[in-house]
Amino acid sequence: MNSVDAAGLEIGDEHPPRIMGVLNVSEESPYDPSVYDDPAEAAAYVDEALIGEGADIVDIGLESANKRFEVLSAEEELERLDVALETIVSVSGEAIFSIETRYADVADAALARGFDMVNDISGFADPRMPTVCEDYDAAVAKMASPPDLERPGAVEETDWSTRKSPAWAAEADYVDMVYEALKQNGLTEKTIVDPAFGGWSEAQTLADDQETFRRLREFRALERPMLVSINRKNFLGSIADRETDDRLPVSLAATSMAVERGAHVIRTHDVGETRDAALIGSAFADRTSHRIDDLTVSQLEAGSTRELEAKLREYDVDPSLIDDTVHHVLEIDGLSSADGTALESVTDEREATCVKLGAGRWILVGSSTEIARISAHLGDSTPNLSSLTDALGRIVS
Repeated sequence: MNSVDAAGLEIGDEHPPRIMGVLNVSEESPYDPSVYDDPAEAAAYVDEALIGEGADIVDIGLESANKRFEVLSAEEELERLDVALETIVSVSGEAIFSIETRYADVADAALARGFDMVNDISGFADPRMPTVCEDYDAAVAKMASPPDLERPGAVEETDWSTRKSPAWAAEADYVDMVYEALKQNGLTEKTIVDPAFGGWSEAQTLADDQETFRRLREFRALERPMLVSINRKNFLGSIADRETDDRLPVSLAATSMAVERGAHVIRTHDVGETRDAALIGSAFADRTSHRIDDLTVSQLEAGSTRELEAKLREYDVDPSLIDDTVHHVLEIDGLSSADGTALESVTDEREATCVKLGAGRWILVGSSTEIARISAHLGDSTPNLSSLTDALGRIVS
């Protein structure tokens, strides 16, 4: 899992969950408490209700993404940018400022004048967006979306037969489409992926969002930090039969679960409460990762065999390796070529499998017993692999 440095704010497995508070400078936005068009009032809101309550990132939207409203052009967004810029200059607290936009020209102007990162709800539909973000060495949240600036998030409306293949399109379910949409148009080294919760199209259902949430761990295979925007969303309210104003409890419950399932950034209007819920999720996350010297050993998690198989397919590893005896799938990062060969030689003699992913990176699949035996054997025969044997021992202990 790659960490992302967002203007000095580290985002990833080895860091606390980050809270992204929301400010809108658009009169169309449906959630009134976060909407301001006066820079002084907006700055006061940011200082008190966002940064003051624990927001690490402040995401400023220039227009409502609600599909009921007409999409603004880049020129119209740029006309509103001055309010956002005046706001961040007036803020006294410390935070990372994110501009929510689908346009590379707007991102360029915002990054040049004080913003730190970009939140692109159109999934790089503007082909220049990745280049602009890379030019400024800026982090960018990429929401799953078709390559269409006017239809953010509408992944089911993408012509997957053309963009992927007819056979794939015939078999793909909604979560498969979300996953593939995030891969389309590539990922920068500083991309944060967003699985696109919410009613982005008429085709998207509450069941789609619920299934995406259930399978949230699968998106970790993209090896980028993950942002989720689930605050007061319909798919949560429908479970408890609550309207928007009464959905804070279900949002907080889902926040803890999202962080436990691998989310790194939570976008919310309810900053203080969400921060606390995220910390609880982080404290009890069943995610094991050990870093010793220059070596990192991470236990890939999965809530079901299907999720685990999806992870292995992403690494081009045969998913049939999974059977009733498999208890651990470990990603090892930082091995030298010689040490990797030594590990592979040991696993060849046991009921375990080692697969090379790339320079310094390996997948080790085996039961707790076999992993422990491999660790002991390496410890006895290969002293220079003490960091690996230590990490393996901690995982299976």
